Amino acid sequence: RPRSHTVTTTSSSFTANLSASSSTLAYDREFLRTLPGLLMVTEIVLGLLVWTLIAGTEYFLYPAFGWVMFVAVFYWVLTVFFLIIYMTMTYTRIPQVPWTTVGLCFNGSAFILYLIAAIVDASSVTKDLDSHNYNSWAASSFFAFVVTSCYAGNTYFSFISWRSRTSQ
Repeated sequence: RPRSHTVTTTSSSFTANLSASSSTLAYDREFLRTLPGLLMVTEIVLGLLVWTLIAGTEYFLYPAFGWVMFVAVFYWVLTVFFLIIYMTMTYTRIPQVPWTTVGLCFNGSAFILYLIAAIVDASSVTKDLDSHNYNSWAASSFFAFVVTSCYAGNTYFSFISWRSRTSQ
């Protein structure tokens, strides 16, 4: 029996949906002009300063500075991640995530843990430990308190946003 040489092709709607959803990401320059955006950039810059001031010393000899390093690096990485999400407006593409709640939890936990880390940092700075690292540790302590106040401000703005979303 001879075979038929007819080929049937079908078109899938998946490729049309894929090409429509993979368009270029939006870029929100206006976010950096808002107070939460400015606070986030300040958190990134000063948070980097906190952990580089400590990382340039023999912090690993003192467990208290290890805790400060953990908090500073952990929240620095997450803040960069959230800045990218807000700048590219990725949150609009993932509506299943409750972004206002996530932002409130992130900023609230950053405020609390950074406050603890700043207090630990400040209370651990003495000339008795290691006098040639004193200035770096003292400066990191100061900047840790400044970053803490930035996270407190962003926690306030996140709370306002969260409250307005939940009351609707």
